[in-house]
Amino acid sequence: MLRVDIAPIFLAMHEDATIELTQAAAERVAAIAMRQGKPPILRLAVDGGGCAGFQYRFELADCVAEDDKVTVRDGVRLVVDTISHDLLDGSAVDFVESLGGTAFRVTNPNAASGCGCGSSFSV
Repeated sequence: MLRVDIAPIFLAMHEDATIELTQAAAERVAAIAMRQGKPPILRLAVDGGGCAGFQYRFELADCVAEDDKVTVRDGVRLVVDTISHDLLDGSAVDFVESLGGTAFRVTNPNAASGCGCGSSFSV
């Protein structure tokens, strides 16, 4: 098995990352990744669209891109591209369970307004 020491890369990227991944979100990503046989890497991106102008997009990633901003919690990596990071700076990613369902939720201090479902926002 080929082993590569990537810790210095993650430490350097982590210094730039100002997005928090909560314990609940990290645990959920780890569980989903294990079930799907993928590495525990959650990619968060901002796309144009949604009812408020921008929308959040979550997906499991296979790898970390060179210019990604990375936050690590309990072995789970949250990766965000540099353009999306500008819109998400200072945010927190949580996993919530309620009567309305379960979902990853972003608390974004840069959002001027959002929609009722919490998946889109405007700046």
